[in-house]
Amino acid sequence: MTTPQHPIGSGFGARSTAEDVLRGIDLSGKLALVTGGYSGLGLETTKALANAGARVVVPARRPAAAKEAVGGLDGVEIDELDLADLGSVRAFAERLLATGRDLHIVIDNAGIMATPQTRVGPGWEAQFATNHLGHYALVNLLWPAIARGGGRVVSVSSAGHHRSPIRWDDVQFERGYDKWLAYGQAKTANVLFAVHLDALAKDTGVRAFSLHPGGILTPLQRHLAKEEMVAAGWIDEEGNALDTSFKTPEQGAATQVWAATSPQLAGMGGVYCENCDIAPPAPATGERFGVRDYAVDPDEAARLWHLSATLTGIDAFAS
Repeated sequence: MTTPQHPIGSGFGARSTAEDVLRGIDLSGKLALVTGGYSGLGLETTKALANAGARVVVPARRPAAAKEAVGGLDGVEIDELDLADLGSVRAFAERLLATGRDLHIVIDNAGIMATPQTRVGPGWEAQFATNHLGHYALVNLLWPAIARGGGRVVSVSSAGHHRSPIRWDDVQFERGYDKWLAYGQAKTANVLFAVHLDALAKDTGVRAFSLHPGGILTPLQRHLAKEEMVAAGWIDEEGNALDTSFKTPEQGAATQVWAATSPQLAGMGGVYCENCDIAPPAPATGERFGVRDYAVDPDEAARLWHLSATLTGIDAFAS
């Protein structure tokens, strides 16, 4: 399959930081939204964007924790949002739209990983619902402000997408649950969402990207037992990182900040990025770098968009 998935030689790499990719970029007058922007990679993303002059909205499931983390940063505002609750997503979107402001950057950063089997809303599998459906609904509901801003929507996926395509015969894991397959499906959905959003939105000037931030030890691992991370070779018995490929949070935030702001990506969109560049197609050897064909397949992307619209009842592009 032919894709635009080819590195462009950005000059940045795995050890670049969010501050590095923003050097020389002035975001004054821009409004950014970063879901989960008060913890882990999201916190570093919020700091970097605010330091570059942007005003940053941080919607949070735990507003008190968000206030403690980012309340002292200039240009950052906090509001309440639970991505697993469509009522909460609608209420947040209504409040933001009511301010009449244009949105220039949206980074769908929040997520959960390898959770115990959990059902939310009308019985949706929680990782698919939180990581994908909540962000799908949020972007569609905020579309008037995003369209006026003419900027970028960035969907934070991961190399976890290599674990599973969309399981069309059992998307909600009603016939047996595997936490890693559920995570993989949700991360594939994050990539496909950007593919189809870009196709729908590019004529308006809005472009969409997805990405793998890299391996980073953050609160995302909160559902994993220490023994599981030790067995995987991620940490030692004292909790110290063993995997030398792990990034710092500042490095982990770099690719999403680069995708959201880099002038090198002007005129591009719908691609999956890693290490602050466009990623290549995944190798046939099964190694988990690059992007799988099924995650950037436009037909799969359109099919997922239709399913998401059906499940949520929301589609800003419906005729």
